[in-house]
Amino acid sequence: MKLPYIIIVDDDIQVLRAIQRDIRNEYRGDYKVAATESANEVMELVKELKLKNEVVALFIADQRMPEMEGVTLLEKAAEIYPDAKKVLLTAYSDIDAAIKAINTVKLDYYLLKPWHPPEEKLFPVVNDLLDEWHALYKPDSEAIRIIGFQWSPKSHRLKEFLSGNLVPYIWLDIENDTEAEKYLISANVSRSVLPLVILKDGSVLADPSLSDLAAGVGLHQKAEKEMYDVLIIGAGPAGLAASVYGSCEGLKTVLVERSNPGGQASSSARIENYLGFPTGLSGAELSRRAITQTLRFGTEMLTPQEVKSITLKDGYKITTLMDGSEIYSKTVVIATGVSYKKLEIPGLEKFTGAGVYYGAAAVEAHACRNEDIYIVGGGNSACQAALYMSKFAKAVNIIIRRDSLSLVAANYLVENISRTPNIHIITNTDVVACSGSSVLENITLRNAKTGEEETVPAKALFVYIGTKPGTEWLDDLVLKNENGFILSGTDVTKDKSFHTFWKLNREPFMPETSVPGIFASGDVRFGALTGISSAVGEGAMAIRFVRKYLQEM
Repeated sequence: MKLPYIIIVDDDIQVLRAIQRDIRNEYRGDYKVAATESANEVMELVKELKLKNEVVALFIADQRMPEMEGVTLLEKAAEIYPDAKKVLLTAYSDIDAAIKAINTVKLDYYLLKPWHPPEEKLFPVVNDLLDEWHALYKPDSEAIRIIGFQWSPKSHRLKEFLSGNLVPYIWLDIENDTEAEKYLISANVSRSVLPLVILKDGSVLADPSLSDLAAGVGLHQKAEKEMYDVLIIGAGPAGLAASVYGSCEGLKTVLVERSNPGGQASSSARIENYLGFPTGLSGAELSRRAITQTLRFGTEMLTPQEVKSITLKDGYKITTLMDGSEIYSKTVVIATGVSYKKLEIPGLEKFTGAGVYYGAAAVEAHACRNEDIYIVGGGNSACQAALYMSKFAKAVNIIIRRDSLSLVAANYLVENISRTPNIHIITNTDVVACSGSSVLENITLRNAKTGEEETVPAKALFVYIGTKPGTEWLDDLVLKNENGFILSGTDVTKDKSFHTFWKLNREPFMPETSVPGIFASGDVRFGALTGISSAVGEGAMAIRFVRKYLQEM
């Protein structure tokens, strides 16, 4: 891979030399650093680099320059390198312009002069932006390739898995990409074995299982230690937060995830109300940051691995995985979250992954370019998906049962949708039928008030309705309510048989289940507040009580 560029421009030669020196000394081993005092020269350089197929990771531009303002320069540069990160150098008097640029040019950061010492005020900012850029950048020459049919459930499953685990890949549609057929010839395989995965080392996986694919891309699936202080089941926001706090406090921590880290949050195209991120961030970005953080602290992450059962022995917990392996731990945190409910329509199941998707808008967005698509549900996740899909689809239609979107979604999302011309709200309506040969082609809508039905062409249907907890595998190990949510704390004590199974001299801790040392965290816990911020708080809280329990042992 060619070294990416960091490009710096400031008409004050002393400031330019200072930041060029600091950036070059810190990043010269991994990046090419180009610096100039002329905004016009930067634009000429950017055009030249594009023709040479070079890559730019970061622009750093001063705001006040005679040839053009920094905001204008960054806006023009983004037309050629839209994925490059953008930093504006500003004096205190230019903060208003910088804040305005967050919305107008999607500015990533504004940096006040002076930035000394750079170890505290410059490098942490640049490191974070470059890490984020690398996570999303997909180099043509080095990325994994998936070759398959666009509307194939098998292809969708592989794309969703790699995206959820933040593994870059290049998708090649066998029916529309001329390069795809060349890979089949090179691998000496036919279309009947698709999807085909070509790994970085050139090895080939034909229609792989998720376990085989995970092994091929270097994900871990086997526990390394004989005993852990805490085993966390589920790598959504609650599970990831618990793993971060567990590992950073010195607990031996293992995190088990059956598919994609990040949970439902990872499929959110844009989260704009998360504290500390004024420009917003995607669920994938949030998941990447959390995964990087927890691995840095020493958490073991196993994926894809699914828990089959938990048994108790002398106060210890033995967690059996679907592959038959066992993990021993002193405590368990269940953070399996919730999943979207299935849309109960006869015949819909055969189109799952072939036009019907539960979440996954970000994975299939490019396939819906210039198409009419439908989203069922009006909650925040559905609205975030609609806003993201509106950049690709010709028309995005949100189907809700209520009279108004404002009754079910956050106000900022409702306002953003009202300003997006190709998003349409269909109220008081249900999807009652679907049809197609091998892929989804049409859906039938019924107005709940008039009973009138209409069949419309639909390239894709994304479902964001209701949720159910991921607790079926638990059987009767812990107490649950009638909807399957895990009872904890005072809700456990309310059970009429409480004193027959609880033998400790204290009552259950707030997130502790009916089994001492087994905790519930996040959306799977009855009474928990919903939302990403709440889930993160729940994960941190669970570890606090894990430590209390361990002190009792």
